[in-house]
Amino acid sequence: MRVKGCALAVTSLIMLRRRRRRRGDKRKKMTGRAKRKPKSSQESGTGNGEVKKVCTDESKEVPLSEVNSEQRDEVMQLYKLQTPEDLYHFWDFCKELCPDSPRGALKDTLGLQLVGPFDVLAGAHKLSKNPQPNFHLHWRYFYDPPEFQTILHGGEDSQQHLGYYRDTPDSLPSFVGENDAKKGYTITQMGDNVFAAVLLFLLKRRKERGGKKAAGDALESLEVQLRERAERLGLSLEQKTKSMKQRDKTVVTKTFHSAGIVVPVDKNDVGYRELPETDAGLKKICKAIAEAQNDEERVKAFGPLQEMITFVQFANDECDYGMGYELGIDLFSYGSHYFHKVIKQLLPMAYNLLKRNLFGEILEAHLSSRSHDDLDQLSER
Repeated sequence: MRVKGCALAVTSLIMLRRRRRRRGDKRKKMTGRAKRKPKSSQESGTGNGEVKKVCTDESKEVPLSEVNSEQRDEVMQLYKLQTPEDLYHFWDFCKELCPDSPRGALKDTLGLQLVGPFDVLAGAHKLSKNPQPNFHLHWRYFYDPPEFQTILHGGEDSQQHLGYYRDTPDSLPSFVGENDAKKGYTITQMGDNVFAAVLLFLLKRRKERGGKKAAGDALESLEVQLRERAERLGLSLEQKTKSMKQRDKTVVTKTFHSAGIVVPVDKNDVGYRELPETDAGLKKICKAIAEAQNDEERVKAFGPLQEMITFVQFANDECDYGMGYELGIDLFSYGSHYFHKVIKQLLPMAYNLLKRNLFGEILEAHLSSRSHDDLDQLSER
């Protein structure tokens, strides 16, 4: 029986290799949009695809802030995500700027409000008018993928917001990103900590305001304080730090939102295969579906997408989980409700295969109530 079992295993392995070779030959004929990185450029990745925080001259070990363990535990309990120390230091910083209202410390100068985990640190969740707030949806904007967690927003009339971007639910953020949901799905990288992100936001705001002296003085004062505190804490103020550049080497494809996705790829290049369409080609397919004049046209327009879904199924069978992840994220970014069913088919599966189940839970909750409005989970429902 043991010999027979071994023979079956060898036969199965040969068949799998042949199938992978056939799929590889077919992929060579396709128009790829994101080439796999050679192994040498991925050696900084960990086993589950996250990027290690490397020690460099640009950053020191950040000391602990004054935020107590009870508050930290509450943030962890409500979000189920690791919170970087820079967020707690920024809370201390804003408490010094405006002791009576730390969450509004940047409102007059930058038009920014501290939200998300800062609401928990302020105790606002204990006064919530919503008896069952979902913190994974708290200030989750329309285009925010599960990897994004909002920590600052531009006020009630603005869809501009900043947040942490994580590659996996159990890792610290890779960077702070900025998105304006009124303009689209693009996520702009703004350094690897909140001090850097706010400083970059400030410098951009100053350029926009030009020669308004009163505002200029306030911005200059805030800039000095941000720089001094970041220097004292050993935090980098670069928009693209060495750790972020190191992460870039493990990004398998940028995706529509430009932040990129990271998946583990082994020495045999198993883990990711490119989609058979360029970004422009996939957007064209999405547009044809979303703007179809009737159901008959839409069903026809879904044809190329359905073919890609079949390719994803083959990819998943052969452990190239990144393909379905990429397609699902791109369809989510496009934003049309016509893709929600396909997204639910692709992304939760990808997250499950990649052992990022929390992201799958966030996605499904978001799709069930995806909106440009009513994003404050602590307000009355």
